[in-house]
Amino acid sequence: MENHTVAETISSESETQLAGLDAPSPRGRRARAVPDVTELGLQTSSSPELVEKVVFINRSAKVVKGGRRFHFSALVVVGDKNGRVGIATGKAGEVADAIKRGGEQARANMVSVPLKDGTIPHEVYSEFDGAKVLLRPASPGTGIIAGRTVRAVLEAAGVRDALTKSLGSNNPTNVVKATLRGLLRLRQRETIYQQRGLPLKTARAETSGTATA
Repeated sequence: MENHTVAETISSESETQLAGLDAPSPRGRRARAVPDVTELGLQTSSSPELVEKVVFINRSAKVVKGGRRFHFSALVVVGDKNGRVGIATGKAGEVADAIKRGGEQARANMVSVPLKDGTIPHEVYSEFDGAKVLLRPASPGTGIIAGRTVRAVLEAAGVRDALTKSLGSNNPTNVVKATLRGLLRLRQRETIYQQRGLPLKTARAETSGTATA
């Protein structure tokens, strides 16, 4: 089938590595999150329409009679690389189910963001909880200068050139939400002039006249 999800492409090697996470941790310490998705073989999958990226996987443990019960949460980003992107966190008792649920929820939460020639229209600064993200447009050929978390959102949205900087917390969930909030705050030049009731041609003429003077 063409429309394979990430959950269906997990290899047996990934399951073997995930089984190793069930080893008991030192007493009194919380179970650590999976450090890197790529180390587990959870590669991103793409379809003719949408691209799905697994940003982060977290594991939590509940102590019950007879042992511990593990649950997983997967932070998933879905986009069409043409100005539409969505994020969601899927939770389940298995990694594959968590990724599948996250992908389905991210598809339902997709929103449109304005882009201009493969980059963003203007600079934007956004915050979400402790995460602070600065996004700046870049010239063609620059590429996306960003960390793994911010890059996943920008690539899924269709951004090809951008300069970014994370200034606050490095919590993946907060960074992803701060990045998406920044993208939603972007506006095209034409939209701004239309909201202010200014004709775009007149504005361009005044700008050129001022530059000449």
